[in-house]
Amino acid sequence: MIPEPAVRETAELGEGPTWDAAAGRLIWVDILGSRVHTYEPGSGRRTVLATEQHVGAAKPGADGCLIVNLRDGVGRYAPDGTFGWLHREPVPGRRGNDAAVAPDGALWAGSMAYDERPGGGNLIRLAPDGTATEILDDVTVSNGTGWSPDGSLMYYVDTATSRIDVFDVDGERIANRRELATVEKGAGLPDGLTVDADGCVWVALWDGGALRRYTPSGALDRVVPLPVRRPTACAFGGPDLRDLYVSTARVGLDRPTPLAGSLLVLPGIGQGLPQPAFG
Repeated sequence: MIPEPAVRETAELGEGPTWDAAAGRLIWVDILGSRVHTYEPGSGRRTVLATEQHVGAAKPGADGCLIVNLRDGVGRYAPDGTFGWLHREPVPGRRGNDAAVAPDGALWAGSMAYDERPGGGNLIRLAPDGTATEILDDVTVSNGTGWSPDGSLMYYVDTATSRIDVFDVDGERIANRRELATVEKGAGLPDGLTVDADGCVWVALWDGGALRRYTPSGALDRVVPLPVRRPTACAFGGPDLRDLYVSTARVGLDRPTPLAGSLLVLPGIGQGLPQPAFG
């Protein structure tokens, strides 16, 4: 299947595509550009919101708001554009990175050090009532997070490990961390991920120019080449959740390809799972 450009853009570090079912739109961010983008496939309408800090992720809220994982913590933009902090915990040299909303409506938000020093980041769970709990405290580059169709498993990527890990979900916590799959040297590094209706894990390979699909047992069963070197994350979207959207980056590339920094789409490539809103 040949990827198509959904949105031609020159994002420095495009990340975190998320389907907002209530609004019929795709949300994604340019982390280093401090921008939240939206795209409506039906109409082609686009919006861009400038944030005052680097923005690692943006997710829809149940009340129509926008939840953002910023440099200094997690904030909320109300539908009228008013901003407020939900959880503020500034750490010098650290910023928010990828995030995901769990089946129970909580936000799992990761962070990383700007210099990518080992252990410089963490992973927190932010409950809808604003209670924040640190889940992992020794993370280098917190990235893809997703849940199995029945919610009993959580998949997670700390990019520096070159692994996709899987945990058992124990209420509001996770346990029994083990390896689902390791990306071999030279194939790129695992970045953002999504889980499809079959329970398979799709992961973007930074510097690998491809997406991979792993079965729940960890077997590699599909590789999709992309026309960019640095895909960052993927998510199913569209009214029937059959189109796979891929964010991409051009940061650090001397000669980025024409679509680097754009939002790509692979129409009809699979079947996604409905994604909950925060709250």
